[in-house]
Amino acid sequence: MPLQLVPPRKGKTPYWYVRGSYLGVTLDRSTKATRKGVAKLVLDRWQEAIERGEYRHREEAPAAPQPVVPTFLSAAVAYMKAGGDPQYLGRILDLTGEYALRDMPLADIDQIALDNACGAIYASATAQTKNRQFYTPVSAVLKRAGIDRPIKRPKGWRGKKSTSWLEPEQAFRLFAEADKLDLEFGLLLRTLCYTGMRISEALGIRLAHVKLDRQEIYLPDTKNGEARSVYIPPGLAEAMVAQPPRAKRGAGLKVVKRGQVGRGPADAGVPFMERAENAKLFRFHQGGHLRDLLKDAMTTAGLEFPRRQGGFHIFCHTYGTWMNRFGGLDTFGLTRTGRWLDPRSADRYRHTAVSSEARMADAFPVRGKDVEKAVSKPRLVGKSR
Repeated sequence: MPLQLVPPRKGKTPYWYVRGSYLGVTLDRSTKATRKGVAKLVLDRWQEAIERGEYRHREEAPAAPQPVVPTFLSAAVAYMKAGGDPQYLGRILDLTGEYALRDMPLADIDQIALDNACGAIYASATAQTKNRQFYTPVSAVLKRAGIDRPIKRPKGWRGKKSTSWLEPEQAFRLFAEADKLDLEFGLLLRTLCYTGMRISEALGIRLAHVKLDRQEIYLPDTKNGEARSVYIPPGLAEAMVAQPPRAKRGAGLKVVKRGQVGRGPADAGVPFMERAENAKLFRFHQGGHLRDLLKDAMTTAGLEFPRRQGGFHIFCHTYGTWMNRFGGLDTFGLTRTGRWLDPRSADRYRHTAVSSEARMADAFPVRGKDVEKAVSKPRLVGKSR
């Protein structure tokens, strides 16, 4: 029987096993891997060792100790065993030929090797795709292996820095149109705008995380990987308290599958902020229906933004812009809010308002108005007057 993977046995072992024979070598051995993808990499490594005549059972002592040269494959396996993200590594490890990284010693992997391998895999991809699907996972593997050399990313990998945001009158129109569609949807948009939360963070809020007496929302899990508390401005806190209970629907009918006519939610009729602590603040889920609601509200409010700038993330940009313009926060102040960890991400909002230096153009001459002022001559250092 050829070598094959045997899945974990419930109650016996959580690991995948390799069983079978190959080139006269019989295996019945645990891979010590709980994920099939990692186990497959281990199987491939053992099979190649058998082909080279280098495979040894654990019980057998090698004739002479051979130094192990770490390769990108061994580093990738260790990285995934440690919980690293394997999403884009498969395509990198599958690359064969002159520019393959798979069996390349880690010491030999330099910038030229990386650029050649990336070009072989993603020849026509954008700079952002190359960075996300090649340079970032490769960098993570190398860093996990203790190699922290700088890696140059492709030109343009950060994308364009153009940012759209809502002016106050635009936001107010949008909120009003959202209320017409669904009052709870309108409250969701206000929450995004006045807290700067991402849509995924807002949809994960439980009532236990909301402390109106302290005007705080605790986010135990964020994209940045750090828990943080979000401030609730007074107007938003009042809107939460004033939010009407969810309406009952089809009273008296039996509970049916989602999407069919039937009884409404169990907390229908209960004051919005007095529901069970484990209840979600908002009933919505990320998906097409929620995006369609935003699109409809934007259309009726007469708002139109460039492609990929008019989604829910526009409220994050609005929060940053308003914090800079109306709150007076600079880049350091924006990062201190906890919404951004990287000052470079927060710095874009400093440019959404005209600087005081740029406003000095008010002093420029205008036809029909005498604004010319005497300009003092520069002092000549070291010259007698």
